Amino acid sequence: MANFLPQRYLQIHPSDNVLVALTDLPAGERIASNGHTFTLPQAVAAKHKFSLDALASGDPVKMYGVLVGRATQPVPAGGWLNTSNLRNDAAAPRLRGNRPHWKTPDVSLWQNRTFQGYHRSDGSVGTANYWLVVPLVFCENRNLELMREALLGELGYLPPQPYPALVQQLKNAWRNGASTDELRALEFSENLKKGLFAQSPPPTARFFPNLDGVKFLAHDGGCGCNRQDSDALCGLLAGYITHPNVAGATILSLGCQHAQFDILLREIERRSPGFDRPLYFFEQQKLGLGQNLLTEAIKATFAGLAEADKCRREPAPLSKLCPGLECGGSDGFSGISANPALGHASDLVAALGGSVILSEFPELLGVEQELCDRCVDDEVAARFLQLMRDYNARAHAAGSGFDMNPSPGNIRDGLITDAIKSAGAAKKGGTSPVTDVLDYPEKVTRPGLNLLCTPGNDVESTTAEVAAGANVVLFTTGLGTPTGNPIAPVIKIATNTPLFQKMPDILDLDTGDIIAGTESIEQAGERILDFTVRVASGEITPKAVLLGQDDFIVWKRGVSL
Repeated sequence: MANFLPQRYLQIHPSDNVLVALTDLPAGERIASNGHTFTLPQAVAAKHKFSLDALASGDPVKMYGVLVGRATQPVPAGGWLNTSNLRNDAAAPRLRGNRPHWKTPDVSLWQNRTFQGYHRSDGSVGTANYWLVVPLVFCENRNLELMREALLGELGYLPPQPYPALVQQLKNAWRNGASTDELRALEFSENLKKGLFAQSPPPTARFFPNLDGVKFLAHDGGCGCNRQDSDALCGLLAGYITHPNVAGATILSLGCQHAQFDILLREIERRSPGFDRPLYFFEQQKLGLGQNLLTEAIKATFAGLAEADKCRREPAPLSKLCPGLECGGSDGFSGISANPALGHASDLVAALGGSVILSEFPELLGVEQELCDRCVDDEVAARFLQLMRDYNARAHAAGSGFDMNPSPGNIRDGLITDAIKSAGAAKKGGTSPVTDVLDYPEKVTRPGLNLLCTPGNDVESTTAEVAAGANVVLFTTGLGTPTGNPIAPVIKIATNTPLFQKMPDILDLDTGDIIAGTESIEQAGERILDFTVRVASGEITPKAVLLGQDDFIVWKRGVSL
């Protein structure tokens, strides 16, 4: 068998004038690429970029075939590119009237594949079956927590809790004379070690075996904000209530807040005309005592759970999949491994007639022209550009801007300008035509690739994608993040193998073999889709679901009044 020699650096696009280090490169290493040969003047860490040519101050820097920045000082051939010698820059987008000519991927192997899902009367299909308890205002969060305490343990939805046992072990050691240093060095008991990695209770342990859980959407909105934010909150909550993964909902209201029940009902009707799933509403200022509200809400919720438990999984075509595409804790490999692999998987779903959601508008800066050219018509392209401009203008008015998007972790791992980060992040959307552009918190209504206006914050964006109809979320990460969602399974995809091996408790898939050169982007994309189908069928439970990582954050666009 031939020895495998891994590639040490990569030119992503033929027109790029930068290379990416795939492993740590020492100073003095000889580089030969695309007719250029030179010696590295300094060491370049894995995931970071270095120049293919000598750059003068002001010279453009291209990556993924697009402008991603300009040099701020002379950089020699092989010079390490960083925040001190490179500034963000991107080409200004415009409507060019170009329409997409998409080479559809071969989906013959997937054409007759199905997943086992929950069919709803509006034609949507869920990948899970949950009941929601939703407050219209933050004043009801305490009652929400009391309902959680009453229901989850009794109904078998709480996994074993090892940490109280850890505290008991520490208490016993302290009573027996252990010093504070000894307490910090204490070894866990074997039973405790097993408990730390305990999974969620199996369906057989649940009182309602066909119901995946009861989820409580605590938030800090509904009042004390402007009407735009409270209306958006009602739209977001309506997206969750009408979601195919939800069998019904209990709504708690104080009564006097901005976010009123009639606004919520209007938003529900807008998303699902003739909505017919159970919906129970309780208003504390009408019922008086808190115990009155809780007693009535718990009884109604239990009855709703009994009804929801009658649902069963049935076969559904893959056109009923609606994956949300997300990334968080990105690194310099994200745009080379996990993101393009996810892009191929999303292209397969689009070719099969499914809907796909790409969000995080601050992370599309610099690739607007490509996305405009992929829009199915000028109306869709114009809406995308207008939403991008409006959002960026609001950010500048608040003293920020899209060019301030990369986080310290991103920068440490080679994503030093927003355009570099965006060019790699957009690879999650593959190459399919953009069929629609949505503003927050609108719902997907068209098959194909949909662009959804959200912030770059992982949880705010994931929360919005699910409200828009994503029945599964595919989430790439290069640094590691535990992000999950209350009702949609979140599949975590590592960009590199060392990360996957370091954080196996929160990661589901590894695309590091792309970096090693032992797996193609297409092969990894097919593997991601196969895993997604098995998750959608309930055959595999992603780590975020096992951990109960129910992240839910509402995006506030306005200011409080």
